[in-house]
Amino acid sequence: MAGGSGSGGDGGGSFVLKPWELHGEGREFEKISADFGKAAGALEQGLAALGTPWGQDRPGSGFAAAYREAQGGLIGGLRGLAGGLGRVGTGLHTMAERTADAESSAAAGFGGAARPGATPVPARTVPHKDVSA
Repeated sequence: MAGGSGSGGDGGGSFVLKPWELHGEGREFEKISADFGKAAGALEQGLAALGTPWGQDRPGSGFAAAYREAQGGLIGGLRGLAGGLGRVGTGLHTMAERTADAESSAAAGFGGAARPGATPVPARTVPHKDVSA
């Protein structure tokens, strides 16, 4: 995704962002998100299949109230985590697109060609204002 080298201890390092690698990592996060969401769903179904083995008496009812609240928090947290992982994937795709667009714009501005994988963007004309007077 990013690689580079520093130049000693002067803080003047560099890094390279490769849009195609960012897209690849975005797909990985989306896959992990989907798998995690499926696992959370399977856990929820498995717990629901257990029914209410604690009984309806006073101790069982007390346990049920605490258990259901904890179970709801657990399942909600797992689903939230799955959604967050998916948003990381989406963010990586957005970063890849913006990186490619910025590189293409910069290359066009200098009259060069963008690196492979960059999305071509037409050069923009910036009006020049004479401020010498």
